[in-house]
Parts: sequence; structure tokens; C-alpha cells
Amino acid sequence: MQVQSALLFETPEEICARVYRALRPRARMPEIQVRFRKFANANSFVRLAEGRLELRVTDVLEGAPAHILEALAYILFSKLFRRPLPGIYNDRYRRYLNRREMRRSLHLLRQIRGRKFISGPEGEHRNLEELFEELNRTFFDGLLGRPLLGWSRRVSRTTLGHYDPSHNAIILSKLFDDPAAPRLALEYVLYHEMLHLRYPVEHQGARRRVHTPEFRQAEKKFPGLTEAKALLKKLCARV
Repeated sequence: MQVQSALLFETPEEICARVYRALRPRARMPEIQVRFRKFANANSFVRLAEGRLELRVTDVLEGAPAHILEALAYILFSKLFRRPLPGIYNDRYRRYLNRREMRRSLHLLRQIRGRKFISGPEGEHRNLEELFEELNRTFFDGLLGRPLLGWSRRVSRTTLGHYDPSHNAIILSKLFDDPAAPRLALEYVLYHEMLHLRYPVEHQGARRRVHTPEFRQAEKKFPGLTEAKALLKKLCARV
């Protein structure tokens, strides 16, 4: 209790100095500056330049308990100085972010501050709205509410599609807006993203499960799954 009480009266800079000393006991103590910034997510950053450690921390953590800021300092400094991160700090920080009230706050931040480019469903060759409704009738009895649909700004062979719950949007790579791209591959990627609407992310302690067992089981029901994956592998291998 005495140690915990002492931590409550440390400033963010004092917490960071203590963590720095624990990780680098013989190094010269740099000037440390902590600034809380209005980011659109929970990301925080650190850099060491000209003898000064500068931390830019998401303002959602302003007023967070000292042991959470301590955990974040361990995470940032361990990455900066390429030191192994004790699992206790990563677990502590992830558990805090996975608390229901924190998830709600971060969700609102992404909605209010986050920028999202959504082109609309009509591409040059294919219409995502029509395909969504077709898959919705076939696999979900037409019960899924249609999110915002759009194409990525550029052709991507690494990020083929993603669902953004903060903006309720599904974005697919422009790679598929091409008559030469197999329709089955496009259907499978869109179906995969639609499953995120049906089976949301689960949170338990420090764990965040994006693909639940129910999600995986439903994915296996897609006809031609093996063929679709083979097509995607071939499509993404092209240069």
C-alpha cells in the first residue's frame, strides 16, 4: 500500500524517469517531456533527440492511474531501446484499454476525430452495394444492416479489405474493381468482412479476439472457400 500510495503522487515525467532508470541504470538521465495529445486512437509515441526524451501520449490516458502510465512507459521505452518487455506491463496496459468504459471512449474518439475516406459502393466496373445485398440474402437471410461501402484509394495486394466499426464501413481494395479479378475472390473477401458485422470483436481481460470460433465456423460455410483462397493467393502474387 505504501508503494502504491507513493506512485499516486508522481507526475508523468517522474514516472517516466523512474522507468528509464530501471531500464538504463548507468545511462545519463535525459530531460523528459510528456505531452498529452488529441489523437484519434490509443497510440502513443516516444523519441530521443538531443538528450531529450519526448513522449506524446493520447489524451484519453490523461488522468489514468499511475500504474497504467508506468506500464505505458515500459512499453514505449522497451521498444525504443530494444529491451525485452516484461509481460506484466503489456498485460496491465491491455487490460486497462479493454475495460468497457475505455473501449467506449476510444470508439467515440475514432468517430469524432478519425478521418475516413469512403468512396461509395460504385466502382468503375463493380458495385459493392449490389454484391452486398446478394450475399446478405444468400448467407444472412437479408438481416444484416448495410454499412457504408467503398473502395480503397489505391490498389492494395496486402490489405484486401477491412471493416471499420467506428465508422461502420467496409472498404475493399481497388484490386477487385477490375473485370480480370475473379468475382469469387471478391465475394469471399466481402463475405469475410460482413462476418465482422455478424460476429463483433470479443474482449476478455487483456485479450482481444477479432475472429471468434463462431466467426471461423461461419467462414467455412462459404462455397468455394478453398478455390477463393487459391485465387487470392495467385492474385496477390502478381507484380
